[in-house]
Amino acid sequence: MQKIKKGDLVKVITGKDKDKSGKVIAVNTKNSTVLVEGCNMITKHTKPSAANQAGGIIHQEGPIHVSNVMLMVDGKATRVGFEVKDGKKVRVAKATGKVID
Repeated sequence: MQKIKKGDLVKVITGKDKDKSGKVIAVNTKNSTVLVEGCNMITKHTKPSAANQAGGIIHQEGPIHVSNVMLMVDGKATRVGFEVKDGKKVRVAKATGKVID
């Protein structure tokens, strides 16, 4: 089970986008990276293709290592722990003890 999942609201805690927050677009468990909406924007030069007729320069989110983001619960950044409740493993906010999902 992962501490950060797609659709979670996270806060960037290090790097050029420190203190920015956004929604997780994608999680890559193999490389331990996440894509956060509006954070770590990169410019990519693309050739014209069937999907993008014009080609040109595209601005998109770059991957951020999962250790550089923190889950936001009730507008507050918190660490994530796990507990077994009713025979199911659930994520728990360390700051409040609240069950996340």
